[in-house]
Amino acid sequence: MVSMDIAARKVLSYVPFILVLIDLRYEGVQCGKNSDVESHLEMGKKLLAAGQLADALSHFHAAVDGDPNDYMAYFRRATVFLAMGKSKSALPDLNKVLELKPDFTSARLQRGNLLLKQGKLSDAEEDFKKVLKSSPSEKEEKEAKSQLVKSEEIQQLVSQAHSVFSQKDYTSAITYLDSIIETCMWNVVFRELRAECFIQMDEMGKAISDLKVASRLRNDNTEAFYKLSSIYYQLGDHEMSLNEVRECLKLDPDHKQCFSHYKQVKKLNKQILAAEDLIQQQRYADAVIKYESVMKTEPNVHHYTHQAKERICHCLSLNQQAAEAILTCSEVLASDPQNVNALKDRAEAFLQDEQYEEAVRDYETASKYSEGDRQIKEGLEKAQRLMKQSKKRDYYKILGVKRTAQKKEIIKAYRKLAQQWHPDNFQDADEKKRAEKKFIDIAQAKEVLTDPEMRSKFDQGEDPLDPESQQGGSTHFHAWDGFQGFNPFGSGPFTFKFNFN
Repeated sequence: MVSMDIAARKVLSYVPFILVLIDLRYEGVQCGKNSDVESHLEMGKKLLAAGQLADALSHFHAAVDGDPNDYMAYFRRATVFLAMGKSKSALPDLNKVLELKPDFTSARLQRGNLLLKQGKLSDAEEDFKKVLKSSPSEKEEKEAKSQLVKSEEIQQLVSQAHSVFSQKDYTSAITYLDSIIETCMWNVVFRELRAECFIQMDEMGKAISDLKVASRLRNDNTEAFYKLSSIYYQLGDHEMSLNEVRECLKLDPDHKQCFSHYKQVKKLNKQILAAEDLIQQQRYADAVIKYESVMKTEPNVHHYTHQAKERICHCLSLNQQAAEAILTCSEVLASDPQNVNALKDRAEAFLQDEQYEEAVRDYETASKYSEGDRQIKEGLEKAQRLMKQSKKRDYYKILGVKRTAQKKEIIKAYRKLAQQWHPDNFQDADEKKRAEKKFIDIAQAKEVLTDPEMRSKFDQGEDPLDPESQQGGSTHFHAWDGFQGFNPFGSGPFTFKFNFN
């Protein structure tokens, strides 16, 4: 609502100027003028005074249709078009006014101003000179002289801009073009020349701004759309690139450059969207293959190869392929050390590979570049817990299984080790004592890793069998189903059967 109010106030600011213009007396009004035309003109004038430009315009349309030879009807309609910012529509009406009444000074002055804004300097100068020869009012004479001087100054600036541009002095060219465009704001050529300077200076955002204006100023500007699409493509914005090249093909379906570029962008866009869809489906291996295709489709634009590697790094990390993830993420970080996504993914891969200190380091680095990121904070806390835990008991290492091991693998490893380290297998007292400790560790590891709740706690860096980790809470170690209430490692000889559940 705020922006609409501002726009409305801006439009209404034109009304006093318009009312002065439409109150001008004009010659040649015939006594027998069509009453309907007069009625439309009067109603249009009232609506204009009330700021209802669209309604006023409809009445001026009717007045022109009712009397195609009424130059004031054209002039009034032109002033409304100007107030609405529709200069392209105003210019034909002003041309018609001057065709019907060549000595209408106000219309000629207005047309000269429009031509100046369009950068048609010679035509504008001709109108200003004719104004000065037509006995203008003091105000009109002053404005015509001022605009004539301005036009001559712009002619010199244009010459200087082209000269320094040819010398590849793009900074100076931009300075001249800034001054030119300040007056000739509707000129396509000057906008496109400045855009080219920005491109050469690698200021793509400013180039895009000028080219977008240029694409609107000329209806058939396929070249502007092609350049816009090419810039967006180089910047890695494949979706915007596709939008702009489609606009080019709407204007000219047979445009060779646009059609060729369209096929390339469409193929790349399709591959990237498909890869992201596979990630959403948790089909990480397939997503890796698709992003590898992206790099083959566009190997020459760094952004796409870099983005593809970053996403592959992400997929490998999610797919528990720690070694491959670490390698790919490291490639990304070699060229982009502050890439937070790659830092987080590599940190997670380090955790999977039990390289806890490296994981902590990556999370700490990532937190410097992305403060307040909850995922980084939680990841860092987890890595710090696991690093601390790794210096104590590691149930995975005790059983010799990976952190990704399934329950069947854990039980199999447990049975093998339990048989190997069963105290009955040792006769020497020292060896038996060592085996007893090992045997308990193996049983505890199996207890924790086969219980989903306990395993989850351990994976988060908390030892569920450590009273200190439990903050004084009681533990529940019940793996000794075969011992039923007595210490199997007490004094004296013993024999027992261990329950491999």
